[in-house]
Amino acid sequence: MILNTDGTKPIYVQIAEWIEREILQGDFKPDDKVYSQYQLADMFNINPATAGKGLTMLVDEQILYKKRGLGMFVSDEAHNMIRHKRINHTLKKLVQEIVEEAAHLQVGEKELFTMIQEAGGNREGGEG
Repeated sequence: MILNTDGTKPIYVQIAEWIEREILQGDFKPDDKVYSQYQLADMFNINPATAGKGLTMLVDEQILYKKRGLGMFVSDEAHNMIRHKRINHTLKKLVQEIVEEAAHLQVGEKELFTMIQEAGGNREGGEG
């Protein structure tokens, strides 16, 4: 992953989202130890405090938990929590934006649905 240092999204948020993707993809499973802030800092060439802030964000959301002296680990419900968060925040927001844009362009529901089906069919392994 390459961090977007020119974007509006803070780097620590990008780090947290990257770890979330790793969990969703199964690279980190419940009770697996995740990278330390120093490992993340080395991997992404960032300040360890920035990496730590991303990890703390995930601890605050109970996606990760701390074991004193051992590091941070993936919580049992991390996968479900991330999935739920992304469906209810990210995905719903994107859908709302698409629906609003379609309305501005006078694209009907049927045409929009066809576009969604086509997009789903075009992705690898899509169930579209």
